[in-house]
Amino acid sequence: MPWEKSFEKSDVIERTMHLFWEKGYSATSISDITRATGIQRGSLYNAFDGKDELFVESLLRYDRATRQTILARLQDVGDPKQAILLFFDGVVKDSCEDPCERGCFLVNTALDYSRHESKVQEMVSAAFEEIVDFFEASIRRGQELEAIPATVEPASTANALVAMLVGIRVLGRGVFAENALKQVADQADRMLS
Repeated sequence: MPWEKSFEKSDVIERTMHLFWEKGYSATSISDITRATGIQRGSLYNAFDGKDELFVESLLRYDRATRQTILARLQDVGDPKQAILLFFDGVVKDSCEDPCERGCFLVNTALDYSRHESKVQEMVSAAFEEIVDFFEASIRRGQELEAIPATVEPASTANALVAMLVGIRVLGRGVFAENALKQVADQADRMLS
């Protein structure tokens, strides 16, 4: 039996996450993956079902490390309006501090939504639904605390905030400068006032 290089699956997922994030699913080949991970095609297929499984695992890792962590942290902010504004401050900061201008892996995947298998589509939809839910719950809490006017409609405003998030992440890939991204993010404060 030939000698096989041992590897940690988590390391492979981490490396492929960055590869998929930079190039996208369609532009990433198995050869790209074997080069980036340093493992042979056979070993790759023995550990994973292939490119599809690696993409799903990569997207899950990214989602846990970013969106889920950020939303959990913002749940602890006492002022729900401030939590929403902090969310947008973080989005602008992440966009401006990304030297590769990769944007958000989750948003990038959403932009190619129709090209992905149903499992990926379900993951993307669920992630965005949770962001909408976070915004809507924050608006409702803010209204209870009289920090957000009762005239602000929670569901439609939450959807509009998600659209702003996507816009910032897409335009933050080099199209808009930091000042313009901040101007877009500032609209969140106006929408909640």
